[in-house]
Amino acid sequence: MLKSIIYRIQTLIIILWFVLVTVIIATTVIVCSFFSRTGNGPHLLARFWANSILWVSRIKISVSGIDKLDRARSYIYMPNHQSNADIPLLLGRLPVQFRWLAKAELFKIPIFGRAMRGVGYISIDRSNRKSAFESLKRAACTIRNGTSVLIFPEGTRSRDGRILPFKKGGFVLAVDAGVPIVPIIIRGTREIISKGHFLIRPAPITMQILDPVETAGYTRKTKDALLAHIRSILIDNFETERRES
Repeated sequence: MLKSIIYRIQTLIIILWFVLVTVIIATTVIVCSFFSRTGNGPHLLARFWANSILWVSRIKISVSGIDKLDRARSYIYMPNHQSNADIPLLLGRLPVQFRWLAKAELFKIPIFGRAMRGVGYISIDRSNRKSAFESLKRAACTIRNGTSVLIFPEGTRSRDGRILPFKKGGFVLAVDAGVPIVPIIIRGTREIISKGHFLIRPAPITMQILDPVETAGYTRKTKDALLAHIRSILIDNFETERRES
């Protein structure tokens, strides 16, 4: 009972901070976006937003594999998706410039959605096949111009912690852009706040950046093989960590 009360108080504090910092940082990002051609400055502000949320949530975070990234290259980052906490984790602790490839619904959130557009994040409308492929074309162009993109290949959060089937859009993007895919393993965020639940419970989380996978040898015809390869990498590493924990 006491723990439940504590979690409720902590959740209220985190929500109040989230609303406050979101309004302040999102408004600043919107203003800065009118003067930033690259979106790099607004992305740094967004990173501050994310790290402030992680700090107030009292979350212990461990990150490994950053040394595997070449800062001069563009990548498509593909993490597993466990919780809403994945977003501040990736934004705050992945120390590189990237743009989100995110579902259109997020861009409809007042202030927050406008800020996402200001940073240069790319909207995917899954209800419209034509719009979805147009979005992928824009993303491929962004990547070829030197900017990395992050996409959740599962498309949604897992309810039971297992890695869900992958959507094909990210792999169409990968073969069109011809850049490496970086698989990322996230563990522990589901314990903080799982899909369909409200209370936030501070818990340790880890983020493991795996070796980049070259995509130059794949085409749209063989994208399913690439999808299967990346999914097997994520599942194998995720299950290995689960068995060792």
